[in-house]
Amino acid sequence: MVEEDQDVALVARCLDGDQEAFEALLERHQKAIYNLAYRMLASAEDAEDVTQTVFMKAFEKLDRYNPEYRFFSWIYRIGVNESIDALGRRKRNAGGDEELHAGAASMEDQLDEDRTCQRVQDAMMTLSEAERGVIVLKHFLGLSYQEISKVLEVPDKTVKSRLFVARRHLRDALEAMGEGERVKH
Repeated sequence: MVEEDQDVALVARCLDGDQEAFEALLERHQKAIYNLAYRMLASAEDAEDVTQTVFMKAFEKLDRYNPEYRFFSWIYRIGVNESIDALGRRKRNAGGDEELHAGAASMEDQLDEDRTCQRVQDAMMTLSEAERGVIVLKHFLGLSYQEISKVLEVPDKTVKSRLFVARRHLRDALEAMGEGERVKH
């Protein structure tokens, strides 16, 4: 609760014209937004662009933030939407090219762990945006079902259902890549 109270106080200061307060919000949440965007887009450059856009939009719409809800959920929702928009732009700009992630090939001397991480990321890119989003929010960012529900603005049951389906699709993609035995519980 302390972090939430700090966020609400920083938002209030920001709305009063305190630029340092917004910089504090940026520092508090920038890494998490970047990680979200990177997991959704599999591109450091795109993740940086999305992170910058998220904070610009948050600053522009800060007066719309409702302090009854967590700032964390509000800004993550912006991050999810911007990441999905970036994926859509990428697909349109590719002119129908299905290859979303270049450089997936690994060199023979690459460590096995690095190859596995790359395959997981590649398998993630085969999921739909909704499936990828729920996997990222739950497993990479560690959000609870309730937090994901707020971020995605869907009921808890929908989150659980999406997560179940997304995990199955991720498992199937990994098995197709020969990684299924390693990731099974």
